[in-house]
Amino acid sequence: MRRTHVKGDLTVARGSSGIVAGLTAAALAAVCFLAYQASANVPDSVAAPSDKASGATASPSAKPKATREPLAVPEDSDTGTRVVYALKDRRVWIVDDKEKALRTFTVMPSSVNPLPGVYAVTSRSGSIKGSDGVPIEHVVRFANVGDVSVGFSAAQDNSMESPDPTMKTGGVRMKRADGNAMWTFATVGVKVVVVP
Repeated sequence: MRRTHVKGDLTVARGSSGIVAGLTAAALAAVCFLAYQASANVPDSVAAPSDKASGATASPSAKPKATREPLAVPEDSDTGTRVVYALKDRRVWIVDDKEKALRTFTVMPSSVNPLPGVYAVTSRSGSIKGSDGVPIEHVVRFANVGDVSVGFSAAQDNSMESPDPTMKTGGVRMKRADGNAMWTFATVGVKVVVVP
């Protein structure tokens, strides 16, 4: 028979079952208190499920759109070692055989542009006078539009002026540092992909 000793208002249980019951009750109270504190401090964005999270408003075939880096190599620009020239973006990418962009930079388009497609570097010139009369260097030609030869080049004064729209010129101008990189990479036969 279990005996208890009453001292004031405190009842002390004798025997191991009373001790275990007391410890269990204390542990349960502590866990409940911690659970309450944790739920009270949850941010609203996690605590309340949204319609998107439950799928209530999403159609079963909807897939999240992957975000594309603004300076990523354009999709549908072929594969392998190549130069990619985006007409609309006025940007060039130098891409290695592992699909890594080694360099990207803005350019000033010529007044005559090639159609989107796959070309190859056909000829190069170290230093000449451009069809607009500007001294240029590191000329890398890759297309012909009628009687106009189209290619990348850098003005020796590092300018990138808009071409005179009344003149038929094929020089896609870039800064001299970018022209140096193009000259090193784009040897005769290297693929040039023009995208819209």
